[in-house]
Amino acid sequence: MATPQFLAAFKYADSLTVVAISFCTAVVCEAISWLLIYRTASYKTLRSSIDKAAKKLEYMKTEASPGKITVKKSKTKKIDRVETSLKESSRDLSLFKFKSGGVVALVLFVVFGLLNSLFEGKVVAKLPFRPFGIVMKMSHRGLQGDDATDCSMAFLYFLCSISIRTNLQKFLGFSPPRGATAGLFPMPDPKTN
Repeated sequence: MATPQFLAAFKYADSLTVVAISFCTAVVCEAISWLLIYRTASYKTLRSSIDKAAKKLEYMKTEASPGKITVKKSKTKKIDRVETSLKESSRDLSLFKFKSGGVVALVLFVVFGLLNSLFEGKVVAKLPFRPFGIVMKMSHRGLQGDDATDCSMAFLYFLCSISIRTNLQKFLGFSPPRGATAGLFPMPDPKTN
């Protein structure tokens, strides 16, 4: 049996087990990220440079408000330089975070494999709605029967992992700085076209 003895008679035992394991996995992944990334001096330096550049860019853009028709070319060049340095710092931060991504992915694959073997072909939850198309294929993955409201472990674990890990990062203060939106593959700059 996949659930502990004290939860075996409980109606939502399987669902709560998947949610609890998802929460524990998120905590372990954030601990790994803290060990490999967040506690290092280079991460703190990159994060502070991104914060400074974002504040400077925001100040420069509000100073050159749309009410003023003529903005000096030197001012636009300064704004472009700050934007470029912000993009480069964001890219460097993403590359820096990339190294722990492999370890975290390995942990997630192992936990998913374990859960998949424990809850294979088992309904762990009932959805309060009838999902459509591709969502139904994900939520009903590996289950027998035609009841579209049945929810498999994979779908519940996926939803929990996304929501719990994101909120845990925000709670612990590990969410990306507000200026770091570029990532590894930033959007092309419309000014260069």
